[in-house]
Amino acid sequence: MTQSDTAQDPIVAEPASTDSARDIRKKRKLHKPSTAQILVLGYLGVILLGTFLLCLPISSREGVWTGFLDALLTATSATCVTGLITLDTYIHWNTFGIIVIILLIQVGGLGFMTFITLFSFALGRRIGLFERSLLVQSAGAFNKGGIVRLIKRILIFTFSVEAVGAALLCIPFCRDFGGVGVGMALFHSVAAFCNAGFDIMGIAGTPFASLTAYSGDTIVNLTICGLILMGGMGYVVWSDIWDKRFRYKHFRLHTRIVLWATLILVALPTLLIFVFEHNTPILEGKNGWERFLICLFQAVTPRTAGFNTVSVAGLSDSTKLLTMILMFIGGNSGSTAGGIKVTTLVVIIFALYSSMRNQKDIVISKRSLDLSLAKQAMSLLTIYLALVLSATMIICALESFPLTDVVFECISALGTVGLTTGITPFLSGGSKFIITLLMFSGRLGVMTLATAMMESKVKPLTKRPSEKILIG
Repeated sequence: MTQSDTAQDPIVAEPASTDSARDIRKKRKLHKPSTAQILVLGYLGVILLGTFLLCLPISSREGVWTGFLDALLTATSATCVTGLITLDTYIHWNTFGIIVIILLIQVGGLGFMTFITLFSFALGRRIGLFERSLLVQSAGAFNKGGIVRLIKRILIFTFSVEAVGAALLCIPFCRDFGGVGVGMALFHSVAAFCNAGFDIMGIAGTPFASLTAYSGDTIVNLTICGLILMGGMGYVVWSDIWDKRFRYKHFRLHTRIVLWATLILVALPTLLIFVFEHNTPILEGKNGWERFLICLFQAVTPRTAGFNTVSVAGLSDSTKLLTMILMFIGGNSGSTAGGIKVTTLVVIIFALYSSMRNQKDIVISKRSLDLSLAKQAMSLLTIYLALVLSATMIICALESFPLTDVVFECISALGTVGLTTGITPFLSGGSKFIITLLMFSGRLGVMTLATAMMESKVKPLTKRPSEKILIG
């Protein structure tokens, strides 16, 4: 072998080595889980851990093993801040089980990534770029800039509001239950702020009673309603309000839309419920203020909270339909609430308005929105409707309940609400599993779940020729 041949060997081998390294990096990138997939796996891990703990005899009041499906549904309902249950929270679970449930509710309300960040703060660990991407998607923020500061605000705001709510609820609960009322106040404050319809009112001996014993109590009604609305408004909204020092003109368009939509979706349903239930047993024998509290509470709780101060099964058909619409809409993006979200509804309404006027742009409050938002909003609406209809058909085939009750249950599960006409404890195993899947999809967001399962990291290199079809 000559000296020149020897000198050429490294030059020949280097491109092959470089190509091989490039291929390895490309394969690793293709197999790296996306932010959506990590969020799905994270929530799934929390739910399975909660299920395991709730299955154990140390979680039940009678010291027996709890069935897997019942434990799974309860853990999913708590983590997905819903409130649909097959076992009364106080009557079946002991103190340990109730603590597990309230921790799952808190993790589900804040988002498990927020809790991971909390531990990172405690350990003095820096938050990396990929973790910031996860936090943006988990918290519903606009961008990575300032996300760590937003998470700190979320933690401070959440614990402060829950503490104030618990202090107010201590007044009626300690009056009625003594020292136990402190724990009850804390439990219901956390559940209300996280928009989870769990209650421990079974302590009075009546299972699945929710807050029916306090339908005329001013403190309980107004405090729970306030917590529900504050949790359902979204952390980004409250952060913007704080940054702008409550000056409405300086608020983001997103914040202004949420404030107006929330006001309309509380005031109008309150009035409609009063009209629908005016001559029904629900309001019979109540004075004017108690009627107002009942109507207000029933207008607020479908914003994915799940508490009730009157029997849901006893509501008129008109009120049930209105409640289903409110549950389907839900709260606001980036909050503890579920549903398609109020901003999605607003975008759809203004997109329809623009389409009817043959306008190319979607204009709200002198601001133009990207047309991709309308595409996302319509996609979200379509998937939600498809899931509700599919689940309803399957459960109707498995059960013998009235169609209205099944539709109500499915919307409540997908919207992570927790309201029920009373059929949840009597569902078969297959129906419980479907309800569990609906709650999981609703908490993560159907678009996030769809992206996690169907997202392709290989981008097409060609653009297909366009074609027109007739619609409408």
